[in-house]
Amino acid sequence: MNKSTRDKLIDAMIDALQRKGLHGVGLSELLASAGAPKGSLYHHFPGGKSELAVAAIERVGQRAEKAFATLFERQPDPLDALATWLHGALDQLQGSAFESGCPLAAVALESGPADSEIRAALANAFSAIRQALQQQLQSHGYPQPEGLSALFVALYEGGLLQARAADSSEPLKQAAATLLHLTRQQHTEASQHDRIHSQ
Repeated sequence: MNKSTRDKLIDAMIDALQRKGLHGVGLSELLASAGAPKGSLYHHFPGGKSELAVAAIERVGQRAEKAFATLFERQPDPLDALATWLHGALDQLQGSAFESGCPLAAVALESGPADSEIRAALANAFSAIRQALQQQLQSHGYPQPEGLSALFVALYEGGLLQARAADSSEPLKQAAATLLHLTRQQHTEASQHDRIHSQ
């Protein structure tokens, strides 16, 4: 299926946000990357680069939700699924020579109080990702699923930033391994406690 010019522009913006951030990419570069003619950006996004950025953020949130749904179908244990997700993110980062990070984090770091629409889109995307994780953790009986999902997202975003800065995946690997181990341990202990008290 051929992608529409609008979809090509959104994908070009997502790629640019991952590598350069919102202010690091120019309109001519976006158009060239999308293979789109001049004038097409304002035809599809009258609000210009900011409106395109909002569409890209929304698309990233939607893709993350779909990816989680697929991942949790394949791996019923939420922690195994999260470990797979983190490994995938690290593989992508290493494959890009530590250039390609999370597009949401890149925009969040650059946005200011005047970027209200961009910030609202970011808040919605992060919220959707946290809720997708929370539902899975909750359905498998993990304690404090809301806090845990927020912690995983914070670890992922902060770990990617550190990995990019250090040109090394070790900061994220260490943090992820520790959090997954502690969460699994807590879940096992809670399950044992429940079993003892139910006898």
